[in-house]
Amino acid sequence: MHYFFYFSVLGALLPYLGLYFQSLSFSAVEIGQLLGVLLATKVVAPNLWGWLADRSGYSIKWVRLATGLTVLISAGLLLFESYWPLLLTILFFSFFWHASLPQFESYTFGCLGHEKHRYGEIRLWGSVGFIAAVLAIGWQVEHWGIGVLPWDLFALLAVVWLTTFLVRDYQRPVVMDSSAGFVDILRQPAVWHLLLVSFLVQLSHGTYYAFFTIQLTDLGYDKTAIAWLWALGVIAEIGVFLYMSRLFRQYSVRWLILLSLVLTFIRWIMNATVAEYWLLMVLAQLLHAASFGLFHAAAIHLIDHYFHGRHHGKGQAIFAASSHGLGGALGMLMAGYAWQSGQAGLAYGLCALAVAIAGWFAWRGVRD
Repeated sequence: MHYFFYFSVLGALLPYLGLYFQSLSFSAVEIGQLLGVLLATKVVAPNLWGWLADRSGYSIKWVRLATGLTVLISAGLLLFESYWPLLLTILFFSFFWHASLPQFESYTFGCLGHEKHRYGEIRLWGSVGFIAAVLAIGWQVEHWGIGVLPWDLFALLAVVWLTTFLVRDYQRPVVMDSSAGFVDILRQPAVWHLLLVSFLVQLSHGTYYAFFTIQLTDLGYDKTAIAWLWALGVIAEIGVFLYMSRLFRQYSVRWLILLSLVLTFIRWIMNATVAEYWLLMVLAQLLHAASFGLFHAAAIHLIDHYFHGRHHGKGQAIFAASSHGLGGALGMLMAGYAWQSGQAGLAYGLCALAVAIAGWFAWRGVRD
């Protein structure tokens, strides 16, 4: 249930927040900056929470605290409509919001034990929540306007906080074993290559998350069609999560990552060149199964393998910080300037370039 509602918030944020900021007459650069701040805090927050969770041995109590503070601060979205107050609201809101998921992921893997291949079957409920939110809010926006978004976000965040009380917390033994230190693990070539590739992949998603809805709106798509295109991408992602355990048994994780990068490159080229053709956009959205679903499941599988014992929470945090945090923030910031300078062609072209560089590093350094 927590995954369902947590990712339903993302189903409200990613497709519609840029459109909401556009309705407040912000420029493309300002939209990129606001959305960049939304993800930039993910560089710091997960690492701080990961350190606290690893020291205490608890995960869920920190998830409850982080999501509770998120609800309080999100009220600023209801109160402010000018740039600087919204920027500060987004800054503090996202700091606590991004602190919670890596610890819940750590908790999930701890519960799974030796059945980690079942992660995809659990994580897919987050994708279901995303779909439900993107379709429901798309319908609301179509009928009542984008002004409903802050109210939807506040309500969803409150429900996310409540779901944390449905999960039983337990204290993991804080084992001071003789395993490698955290910095020693980071220095391993396979580890830093994986983190670098994850950074570049998330950077490449910046234009999609910040401007895909705006792009399709400008091309004449109605809000219902746009919502279904977003949902279709996540439906494809669910398909990957359902078959992930079978894929892990049949193929190497390295091969799956390389395949996901090739398909991601194709996706961004399609978004840049054929977005006006809805049938081709359907095909491009199906590639979300690779660009997010396949890559994320494979990468987090390796992260769980590299960081264990007393470093488990910090490992999940450094992955979130380097990929969705730093990569996502710089990707959205880059998208704002690129969109203002050269629209979709330049913005998605830079995304494709980032994926090509990621493919080179993955080929050289990512190992099973």
